[in-house]
Amino acid sequence: MGPRFVVLAVMVSAAGCAGSQEPAALIRAREGLASAERPSGDLALRCVPEDADVYLDGVLQGVCGDYAGTPRGLRLGLGLHQIEVKKQGYWPYTTYYQPSGARARLTIELRTVGASEGNPP
Repeated sequence: MGPRFVVLAVMVSAAGCAGSQEPAALIRAREGLASAERPSGDLALRCVPEDADVYLDGVLQGVCGDYAGTPRGLRLGLGLHQIEVKKQGYWPYTTYYQPSGARARLTIELRTVGASEGNPP
């Protein structure tokens, strides 16, 4: 008799909720929590020189000017990513970035090969 009572209670409870709708604020809150659990991001790049190559996790994505944030940035998925910016005649730049769900901006100024520490390019 006990198991029948539990099954019946669950069925009545589920039937009572079927006709009601959740408030829009609750739906938006759930969507926000779901996206926070799967952080991705958009990384805007500002580079000197603008035509330096951008690599995401070792794969060429285009040139830095393509990801200046207008109209788009470098789209990143889950986890930690390696970002490299390279151009012949310049020292390469490498960093690691883990998106937090917000848009971020990275400013990179490559240094010419042969430039000494005391003399900027």
